[in-house]
Amino acid sequence: MAETLLELSGISKTYPGVKALDDVNLRVNRGEVLGLIGENGAGKSTLMRVLAGVIAPSAGVIRIGGTEHARMTVTEATRSGIAFVHQELNLFENLDVAANVFIGREKLAGGPLKLVDNVQMHACVMPLLERLGADFMPGTLVENLSIAERQMVEIAKALSIDARVIIMDEPTSSLTISETERLLEVIADLKTHGISVIYISHRLGEIMSCADRVVVLRDGRTVGELARDELSHAAMIRLMIGRDLKALYTPPSCTPQPGGCDVAGVVTTAFPDRQINLSVLRGEILGLAGLVGAGRTSLARAVFGVDPLLGGEIRIDNAPVRVASPRDAIRQGIYLVPEDRKKSGLVLELPIRENVTLASLLDHARMWLVNGAAERRIAEDQTRRLSIKAPSIDIEAVTLSGGNQQKVVLGKWLSMQPRVMFFDEPTRGIDVGAKSEIYALMRSLADQGVAIVMISSDMEEVIGVSDRVAVMHEGSVSGVIERDQFSEYNVLRLAVGQALETMEAAAP
Repeated sequence: MAETLLELSGISKTYPGVKALDDVNLRVNRGEVLGLIGENGAGKSTLMRVLAGVIAPSAGVIRIGGTEHARMTVTEATRSGIAFVHQELNLFENLDVAANVFIGREKLAGGPLKLVDNVQMHACVMPLLERLGADFMPGTLVENLSIAERQMVEIAKALSIDARVIIMDEPTSSLTISETERLLEVIADLKTHGISVIYISHRLGEIMSCADRVVVLRDGRTVGELARDELSHAAMIRLMIGRDLKALYTPPSCTPQPGGCDVAGVVTTAFPDRQINLSVLRGEILGLAGLVGAGRTSLARAVFGVDPLLGGEIRIDNAPVRVASPRDAIRQGIYLVPEDRKKSGLVLELPIRENVTLASLLDHARMWLVNGAAERRIAEDQTRRLSIKAPSIDIEAVTLSGGNQQKVVLGKWLSMQPRVMFFDEPTRGIDVGAKSEIYALMRSLADQGVAIVMISSDMEEVIGVSDRVAVMHEGSVSGVIERDQFSEYNVLRLAVGQALETMEAAAP
């Protein structure tokens, strides 16, 4: 029988108004590769942050090697042999490899002088790099390493603390195919040395390649486990989605018309080797689905002119348009409701009045002087139209709820003349009532002939609001689903790179 190295029992984590983890149970055996999967927001990262000591659980117990902990600090987790290789690598580019491996634990010499002993650190790191098959040296500056090589440095750091469990969070999101294959070989070698790996990934093919067992989280709960001989794309996806959808869909009042917006062969800085082709009709809500890092936000930023277009063409009503900056996009009637409204959509210290008119300020000015009466009239109209709950248009945006802040962002654009609107995660962090109002607003805009692209990681939202769904996978559109084909199963299969036509027979 396999030896249990690590066990999480009844782990819960509650934030104000949100239960991120709900009685989660997880077991890891010695020398096992455990795949941890789930949709965006399922609780995977929160659970691993609890295990790594970054956050404290609200309830539950962590057992490592027979020792029980109600919670652990980062230091305690490290001493217990738990290492975390984050998706965003935490390395100092101006230091060499050895210095990064031993950061905070430097080898010292010189007695009371406590001088850093670089020779000793290099000698200790060299065997670790050889074990990983790395072709760089301990003295190499990290700034000269590729992403894959930097990841090897993180793994070497884990080995240097005699890690018994290494958590890898989306480790291949920035790697090429060959680099991914090399990483999977390293994981297999770690396993033979009795080191356990918790492998978090949306790439189900990789999970099938390396995992001995898979645990599935959904909505903060453990919903199932699959042994090695039970693994298949269909089985994993069924456990990942497994919930009914509410009826959110309101059909268009008239048939969507040709024109709208066409993205033809567009290349973004996020995926310079991929082309994106996408069309949204006038009067249509096109859902844009995909996993984190698939390239959806980078597409919206490129079309809106925030990031440069490396290639391709944008057409509105079948006519090419030039978009080199947000100002160009606004002139063409292309607007973006950004993912992070507080950082990119609002100036929180300004009142509602000034936020609403910020993008169209010159339209309310004469001789470069703002017409205060016109500004107030526009802001009051949008506040009334969008039912923004605020005592006055003069209060600062920072004082509003998330839903009302989002409405102010919308009011900024609706005070102008939208032709194409990108909504990036339009209802993230807002309550159910405000969500319903925003869905109704999007449908109203579409019925007025606006082409709507809604980027969302909420599957219920994508399926419940969209007229069609385009799915992105690793920088390009992997397929478009018509409404009569809508299912979470189909969306998720396209999101992990599976062709739509190959899964018809497998769909439940």
